[in-house]
Parts: sequence; C-alpha cells; structure tokens
Amino acid sequence: MNGLFDEIAANAATLDASPEFPTAAMAALTKLDTPDTRKDEWELVRRVAKADGSVGRIFEGHLNGVERLKLDGIDPEDHWLGVWGADPAPNEGEPAHIVDNELHGTKVFCSGAGGLTRALVIAKGTLVYVDLSHNVEIDKSWYRGGGMRASESHRVNFEGARIVATLSPLTQEPYLSGDAIRTAAAWAGIVDSAVESALAQLKDDDLRAHAAGRLVVAQQTIDRWFEYAAIADDLTKVSIPLRQAVAEAGATVMTEAARATGSRPFATGTALDRARRDFELFVLQHRLDPLVTRLGRERIESARVV
Repeated sequence: MNGLFDEIAANAATLDASPEFPTAAMAALTKLDTPDTRKDEWELVRRVAKADGSVGRIFEGHLNGVERLKLDGIDPEDHWLGVWGADPAPNEGEPAHIVDNELHGTKVFCSGAGGLTRALVIAKGTLVYVDLSHNVEIDKSWYRGGGMRASESHRVNFEGARIVATLSPLTQEPYLSGDAIRTAAAWAGIVDSAVESALAQLKDDDLRAHAAGRLVVAQQTIDRWFEYAAIADDLTKVSIPLRQAVAEAGATVMTEAARATGSRPFATGTALDRARRDFELFVLQHRLDPLVTRLGRERIESARVV
C-alpha cells in the first residue's frame, strides 16, 4: 500500500499545476479493502491526504457517500461518489431543486465534478441520489482557488439529471459526526504533509529548532484527538471539538512553518506551499465558528442549570 501513497504524492505537483480528476488514484483507492475500524478508516484518509490533499478530499467524499447510501440500504455498487451540499450565491445560479423526479439548478464546490459517476445532492432540504452521466453541465471556470486545485470542486448545473433515489433526511447520527471527523482526517493529512516538508527544509539552529518543536507538538495534538475519538462512545460529543482542535493545530503548523522556512518554499512551489494553500481553503469551507459558538452556548446553559 505504501507504493500507492508514494505514487499519489509523486503526481501531486503535476495535478496542482495542471488540475484534472485523479482517475488512477481513485481507481486504486476504491479497490482497497474496507477498513475494519473507524480508526483504520481515518488513518487511511489521513495518509491519502498527506500524499495529495485534493485526492484526499475526493476520496473522503466518496467514503461519506458510500456510508450514507448504506444507511438507506442502497448498494453503492462500483460508483465513485460525492456529497454536494453548497448552494450558489445569488449571482451564480438558481439553487438545485426537484421537478418531476429530475434535478435542476446549481450547486457549487462540487468536489470530483467530471470524474464522479454519481452524487448525493441536497436540493432545498431534500437529499437525493443523482446520476451524473447525463443532463449535467460542469462549469470549470468557476473554481479559481489557489488551494485544492485538483479536487475539481466546480460549479455544476443540473438540467434534468435523473434522480436514482430520494434518501432519508440528512440528520442521522452518528453519520453526521462521523462524516465530519472523516473530513478532519483529511485536514490532518494535509498538516502531516506540511510538517514533513518543513522539517526537511529547516536548518538546525535554536530558532528553527524551536519552531520545529512547535510543529511536532501541534501534530501530536492532532494525533491525540483522533486516538480519543477512536474510543469515544458518542461521536456527537467529539466532532466539534476535534475539528476545532485540528483547525487550530493546523493553523499553528502553517504559521510556524512559514516563519521558520521563510519565503523560499512558497516561491518555489514545494509540498509545504501546496499544503498551506490546500489546508486554508479546505478548512474555510466548513465554517467552524457557528458550531463552536453553539457548543459554547450549550455549556453555558448547562452550567447555569447546575
């Protein structure tokens, strides 16, 4: 399996420079045996994202889709899946909606668009399983971000796409929390890439050694959170603090790595440059602040009751 990760990593810079759907990587990854435990699955996602954050994003989305279909007793078969939930801004198109059991309208940040064969799409609160082979237009001019370039996160216009099934509401636990932690595993993998690249470029003097120590502490903080989540009885109580901790530790890594290495890794396009771009954009897509605020309010209210 190590050879597969090496191949993905070796191709990451090429895909970043000339983005396209990582067909070979997905073909190999989706043929792997299903991990036995959630810890093993998170570790797999993390290793894929360390090799290439964009591939990790598409892969963890596929795993999210597979798990969600199985909750409703639907066989994912051999399809490559995505879960697309982001609605367009007012000037980007009409939000996805259902007409006569067909999907119309627009979604954005559709990771894997152009390579996936089916997607789970939220259409005005209804979750539908959609065939992407016909009546789907992919607008590749929309996504121009500096990070996650090969995730193929485009705007997609549905023009009467076939709805394979209407799924139960997207409120089932522990699916939602498990989905969120799986995404955080991809964040963690990108952080791992940044740490590895930074350490390889640092000289051994006191200033840089101190920065390296901070990178290691932040990375180990992420490790401990995933170890805790792996044995937790209730993922709903772990999901938000874990994601916030990973986001904060990752931000520390990116800041300290940049401070210690200087501009050269970013000017020359090293793995550290790619990791910083990928991490910052990926985390921003998930808007943690409202969730952390909600968690804080819940704790304040429980403290008042006591």
